Amino acid sequence: MTATVQAKGVGAGHGDRELFSGVDLVVAPGDVIGLVGPNGAGKSTLLRMLAGERAPDAGAVSVSPPHAQLGYLAQEVERLDGESVRAHLERRTGVTGAQAAMDAAADLLAAGTDGADDAYAEALERWLALGGADLDTRMDTVAADIGLGVDLDLPMTALSGGQAARVGLAALLLSRYDVYLLDEPTNDLDADGLDLLEDFVHRTEAPLVVVSHDREFLSRTVNTVVEIDRSLQRVLVYGGSYDAYLEERSIARRRAREAYEDYASRRDALQARARMQRAWMEKGVRNARRKATDNDKNVKHFRGETSEKQAAKARQTERLINRLDVVDEPRKEWQLQMSIAAAPRSGSVVAVARGATARRGDFVLGPVDLQVDWRDRVAVTGPNGAGKSTLLALLLGRLAPSDGAVDLGPGVLVGEVDQAREAFEGDAPLVDAFAREVPDWPTADVRTLLAKFGLGTHHVGRPAGSLSPGERTRAALALLQARGINLLVLDEPTNHLDLPAIEQLEQALDSFDGTILLVTHDRRMLETVRLTRRLHVEDGQVTEVRPE
Repeated sequence: MTATVQAKGVGAGHGDRELFSGVDLVVAPGDVIGLVGPNGAGKSTLLRMLAGERAPDAGAVSVSPPHAQLGYLAQEVERLDGESVRAHLERRTGVTGAQAAMDAAADLLAAGTDGADDAYAEALERWLALGGADLDTRMDTVAADIGLGVDLDLPMTALSGGQAARVGLAALLLSRYDVYLLDEPTNDLDADGLDLLEDFVHRTEAPLVVVSHDREFLSRTVNTVVEIDRSLQRVLVYGGSYDAYLEERSIARRRAREAYEDYASRRDALQARARMQRAWMEKGVRNARRKATDNDKNVKHFRGETSEKQAAKARQTERLINRLDVVDEPRKEWQLQMSIAAAPRSGSVVAVARGATARRGDFVLGPVDLQVDWRDRVAVTGPNGAGKSTLLALLLGRLAPSDGAVDLGPGVLVGEVDQAREAFEGDAPLVDAFAREVPDWPTADVRTLLAKFGLGTHHVGRPAGSLSPGERTRAALALLQARGINLLVLDEPTNHLDLPAIEQLEQALDSFDGTILLVTHDRRMLETVRLTRRLHVEDGQVTEVRPE
């Protein structure tokens, strides 16, 4: 079925803050729309409105045909207590809801209720359209294709972050919706998962809207970009690829700034002229009064005429100012200005593993023979579940080796942004959770630093665990600026960060003078960040990838 979603004059706010207004957007067959903008701009809010998950504060969203099935896949995989992987996939594909509707209609049919046969036929048609008839068979095939490698009857709560991300990908590949609305589908996916996701986007005939901060994914997939631009205070639609959008946006912002500066320059020049003319006029009047005893009528007439001419010129200048087309100044958007506080250097050897083996349940990493030296800049790559995070835990001493030995070098001060952002997962207010990590800091200094990372008064009092993933990541990055470190450990740092923050992080990494261990699937980051070594982890084995 072909389906279209249309937003007309849509607006939304959060509390007393307006997010966006007057959004006109059509999502039609053939569209692959990338929805971009800084964290907090309202991307997820707009996506939920298109999906019918939230009513707009202004305007309206319509779907044609009205019974079209919209597939909204949220940013974080929802793990319900007691729900198995199989049940999760059934729910995420819409089959569970369709099955429930079909069962309810069957009960009405058995009771002889009028109209039950039509209700059952509609429910059956929906169940079939969503792929309910062969879902179980397809589940096993897709799970094998993506290398999920877990029993489908295992509880979702027992999965790792990478496994949960693959389950989210499986739900997408198994689904048969008429329109797809995807919120950060690339998070936690490895290279193979990203390839499968990109292939799905290219193959699907249904229109698709995706929120993503993965620059390479956007570059390879979207044909339209919708930007919630807070600097220009509007929502803009750019036809064409993501790379074309970047160029067009740069030109638009430069022209907006130039138009304002041209207007401001002309206005200021006219205002200066008007002030000068008024000053001349007032000076002429004072002179005329001071020399009022002069009996020469011609001189008195000339002085009065001169003052009147200056007054007329001043009025003319004022009219020119009023006739100027006012150009509003583009708002200077908040930008993350990030730096990493460097501590004195560590010893020459930062970490060393000798025949080290690590075990987590049935998973075994190693044996690992590895030495990380001062100022090494190491990228750690590999598929999900291969042992990358286990390797970091082993090297940092959080996980004791079952065999062999691991030593952290002298003078090593670690700063870490981990996958779970564990320091900011609890119920404590953000300001308190952050203060625990820097106990010597006054509360006022903590608040000031958090504000520099876009976490202001309406964030710091909230439970840290209630913040968005992007907000928790920014809090974790703020810690890097608060504590002096010489070993920087980043485990999937770009997950949930917006594009400006990712670029700022890359610049901070470039200027950091210590040792870096970087785990990421962000292909642009791997190309951008200056690296000296690359380790590849797969099937529990660590190998060094030599440059070609």
